[in-house]
Amino acid sequence: MADLKDFAEQLVNLTVKEVNELATILKEEYGIEPAAAAVAMAAPGQGGGEAVEEQTEFDVILKAAGGSKLAVVKLVKELTGLGLKEAKGLVDDAPSAIKEGVTKDEAEGLKTSLEEAGAEVELK
Repeated sequence: MADLKDFAEQLVNLTVKEVNELATILKEEYGIEPAAAAVAMAAPGQGGGEAVEEQTEFDVILKAAGGSKLAVVKLVKELTGLGLKEAKGLVDDAPSAIKEGVTKDEAEGLKTSLEEAGAEVELK
């Protein structure tokens, strides 16, 4: 039992870099996906460690349509697959979530596209 407590303490005190390395090892050698490893590594309320779990899911929030509202509505329609009326509603009701629970790369891509169309966007 003491060995398991020592192991748990080691896990809780891993740095972000070490957690990423562990996730890579688990994925490549054992077929365990990093998202599952990150959940297993999270130990809320334990230890005062400075390791912070890296965010894996993001919400793309439209804060304002900007000067080119029509272009933003068309882009929101295209990106979300919503109808024109629903897309316009999202833009009119800003701040509003355009997409939720997306990967960092997808969120960054959406943010870039929306900003190029003139919108003000935030990732959470």
